[in-house]
Amino acid sequence: MSDTIVSTGTIAAAVQSGELPARVWMYSNYHCNLACSYCLTESSPRSERRQLTAEQMIAVAEQARELGFTALGITGGEPFLLPWLPETVLAMAEHLPLVLLTNGTLFAGDRIERAAALAHPDVALQISLDSHLPDVNDMARGPDNFAKVVEAVPRLLARGVRVRIATTTGGPLDSPALSPLQHLVASLGVAEADHLIRPIVRRGRADEFGLGVQAVARDIPCELTITGDGAFWGSFGPTVRSGRLDTDLLLTRTILPLAVPANALLGVLRGMPEGTDARLGIR
Repeated sequence: MSDTIVSTGTIAAAVQSGELPARVWMYSNYHCNLACSYCLTESSPRSERRQLTAEQMIAVAEQARELGFTALGITGGEPFLLPWLPETVLAMAEHLPLVLLTNGTLFAGDRIERAAALAHPDVALQISLDSHLPDVNDMARGPDNFAKVVEAVPRLLARGVRVRIATTTGGPLDSPALSPLQHLVASLGVAEADHLIRPIVRRGRADEFGLGVQAVARDIPCELTITGDGAFWGSFGPTVRSGRLDTDLLLTRTILPLAVPANALLGVLRGMPEGTDARLGIR
């Protein structure tokens, strides 16, 4: 990706017209308590933290609103490994609505009550669950993952937290084989519209194991994505393979002020040839 900054037009106008996608993503950190087989960032307990600070995340949220973006996303790593996360999320939600991705395995003891503070109209937790069969789900994600998730989801919902479920699959997104999982998700109390099904993308650890679909920039949702390493084309951009950061979708090493990477992304979009984008069902 080019580091060239363009200044034609305004970010707010580009967002309002639909030219520039309206959500800004952040990778809060790269380390995780799990080591999923298809992880984009090779996250694990041994991964480098490479995290954003609370101050940086709040600044991104504030500046995103000022620039005209309308939503935020937070992913990792596992964001809930950061002890200051709930308070930071609430501060960010004062600026824009957001979705927070988590593996859902850490909501035990006082962590469930701290998570209950996220019962906010502009906050949703998105938890991963890949199969209705515990052994199949845990084969990719780790021991006892299934049990921890199906216990945590109703407890979070009971506390007023909005929960979405994300299913990552190596098969067709409309496969009838997913029906039992869809019924399970509904039985947990999650609305049908809050169950996302998406493909494994062959980047990061998935590339190492030969899993998922090949994807280039035009296949990947173009949403400005901020990490401790720089700003990227989308949330599937700042991937890691064999311990090294992929930079093929890097926009700029500068993350703040947010106008710098936002203008860089707009410049790349305006420089792309016209054509029909591929659609992989990535959400």
